Amino acid sequence: MKLTFLGAAHEVTGSSMLLEACGKKILVDCGMEQGPDIYENQPLPLAPGELDAILLTHAHIDHSGLIPLMAKQGFNGPVYATTATAQLCDIMLRDSAHIQEFEAEWRNRKAKRAGGQPYVPIYTVEDAVAAVRLFRPYAYGRVIHLFDGVDIRFNDAGHLLGSASIEVWVSEEGKTELIVFSGDIGNCNQKIIRNPQPLRQADYVVMECTYGDRTHGPQQDYIPLLAEVLQKTFDRGGNVVIPSFAVGRTQQLLYFLQQIKARGLVKGHDHFPVYVDSPLANEATNIFNRNIWDCCNERCLALLREGVNPISFRDLVVSVTSEDSRAINEDHRCKVILSASGMCEAGRIRHHLKHNLWRPESTILFVGYQTHGTLGRALLEGAPKVRIFGEEIEVRARIQKLEGMSSHADSGGLIGWLGNFEQKPKKVFVVHGDDAVCDSFTARLHSELGYDATAPYPGGEYDFAQGRWITEGNRQRKRPRAAQGDGYPVSAAYQRLLAAGKRLLEVIGRNKGGANKDLGRFAGQIDELCEKWDR
Repeated sequence: MKLTFLGAAHEVTGSSMLLEACGKKILVDCGMEQGPDIYENQPLPLAPGELDAILLTHAHIDHSGLIPLMAKQGFNGPVYATTATAQLCDIMLRDSAHIQEFEAEWRNRKAKRAGGQPYVPIYTVEDAVAAVRLFRPYAYGRVIHLFDGVDIRFNDAGHLLGSASIEVWVSEEGKTELIVFSGDIGNCNQKIIRNPQPLRQADYVVMECTYGDRTHGPQQDYIPLLAEVLQKTFDRGGNVVIPSFAVGRTQQLLYFLQQIKARGLVKGHDHFPVYVDSPLANEATNIFNRNIWDCCNERCLALLREGVNPISFRDLVVSVTSEDSRAINEDHRCKVILSASGMCEAGRIRHHLKHNLWRPESTILFVGYQTHGTLGRALLEGAPKVRIFGEEIEVRARIQKLEGMSSHADSGGLIGWLGNFEQKPKKVFVVHGDDAVCDSFTARLHSELGYDATAPYPGGEYDFAQGRWITEGNRQRKRPRAAQGDGYPVSAAYQRLLAAGKRLLEVIGRNKGGANKDLGRFAGQIDELCEKWDR
């Protein structure tokens, strides 16, 4: 019995592990790498057609996003997931494929002009549809017999609708071992989905540590905080624009807005419209509604028993077509606009920002993390002007953030989840965290709790029968950890400056065939800027 760590080892995204047991080859998660790429994810050490099954913890693309690629390359086995995860993957993998095809079309237009090589998308919508057909959905709590000697069970991880920690029982040579794959553990006391389900037994645990180095702080009551933002903005005659991730966060905000309307917390603006302008978010909301009785917490169940849908209300407007989206900005009433993407990098949200950023009466409200180099991060850090669709927009709207909204458990939540086991596991494998976080969380498990814990690297292979590493994996970083160069901390503003420099190089690259006069003027402007800041 052997486990190979392929992705999300000393990194946050690209979750993928290969379990070989009882003569079967089982992939646990098959995620797409997103964001910073510190280590080289290892390729699957066999042809996808040789895989016997895939087990999926949840639908987020960093856990599911390469399943269509497996199908494209010959995988035709079952993908085991919860019912809600299978339904969410139906829309999210098709959406991911649309993005791949769109990017390929854009790159090929550029390549054709520049005489470059054609770009082939990672996978197509057809591949995504083929992958979705492979899903086998199951309810929480049911023991599922996969193969002789291999059984599994999904348990609610409380992170996303349908998210699961997976118990895997493997019986070989008269001995049974229980391996628990945590998946992403959810934050407690969320408004719709349940708390993570405690597990009591495990011989081995593969444990995520996304927020293993921090706490979220005291939980806030977001309903009155959001109501206050709406009240002040509407009183000024403005709109509240909320960039929001389509799956999970949008539905959470709909719950807040339902409660605000039900309690009458916004005065003088009865029946203010709430637009959800994201086809993916609208499809995800329909899936939430289909599964809400099976997956939501007691608070939501109480509302349902009263005949109240906790994520729907009067004046909720679903925007589907491009015409629907454009019509939102022709509605002169004060309103809430919920739109993807959460970091303002693509999609319809950029149109709504273009129409509202210059208005001092409007508010742009962020409800999630904004990574370095994104438009969302630039706005949060006080950019006075931004460029959207080639047009420079002055930022006069109020930029605010609801702090602490997270679907991930913090370090205390992760430790608490591990503490539910009646006996300490033989070993804990720490994955799905930033490079330094994997090391610090592993050290904490050692020093504070006495766990035998290790943070594997990509390609690391562990033999359960012999209790040892066959190979420890590739420790070679593709790029170094963030430095504290010359004694100065690397601030968020400096990270933004680095991102701006990267963007400048990209712009220079796109102007390779420009007129000499224009390129000379461009170079002069850069030289002047460098002389000003060369200290």
